[in-house]
Amino acid sequence: MIIVLFGPPGSGKGTQAQFIVEKYGIPQISTGDMLRAAVKAKTPLGVIAKSVMDSGGLVSDEIVLGLVSERISQVDCDNGFILDGFPRTIHQADALRVLLESVRKNIDIVISLEVANDVLINRLSGRRACSSCGKGYHIIFDKSNRDGFCDVCNAPLVQRDDDSESTVVSRLRIYDEQTSALKLYFKDLGIYHSICGSNLISDIQAEISAIIDRGGISDHS
Repeated sequence: MIIVLFGPPGSGKGTQAQFIVEKYGIPQISTGDMLRAAVKAKTPLGVIAKSVMDSGGLVSDEIVLGLVSERISQVDCDNGFILDGFPRTIHQADALRVLLESVRKNIDIVISLEVANDVLINRLSGRRACSSCGKGYHIIFDKSNRDGFCDVCNAPLVQRDDDSESTVVSRLRIYDEQTSALKLYFKDLGIYHSICGSNLISDIQAEISAIIDRGGISDHS
């Protein structure tokens, strides 16, 4: 079972990906993680990618697809995998399908966690972290006992730059721009499923399980 998982920042995608990994015994493949690992290991593709990044360029689709091809050829992917962070464009989606067809595989399920932007902004912009030990808090959902200070080491809590409201709004806009066309693309293929990411975690997991267990037949949602 090959699954593509979409979800904007703050949607809980990481939690649900881990649930799928644990329940179905298939690995989660993050192109970002693969790229960093290839650079660190100095693989041929990693060396090329590093030279591109060091010069300030963007890693090409060909390099990313090469990394995906190498990763899915490993034994732990024999029964399927979850793709996280890829594809991001129609061109990448087309290239991915060609790659999978060359090894007699195909994308079975696309799951998108949908959460209203105002909810995501509250989730992300409310996050705080200890300036000393790094422990995370939230001003609404996970408050510290003493407002503005860490329960562990009593150091001040701070908001990370990428959690500021203006940055969050920008990140969500970019995500929407990247995924809107892809969602239509996968809907046309009959493999797209949208799930409300504002529901209880257990309810989301039950819905994901139902989709996977019935083999990913689209509900045309």
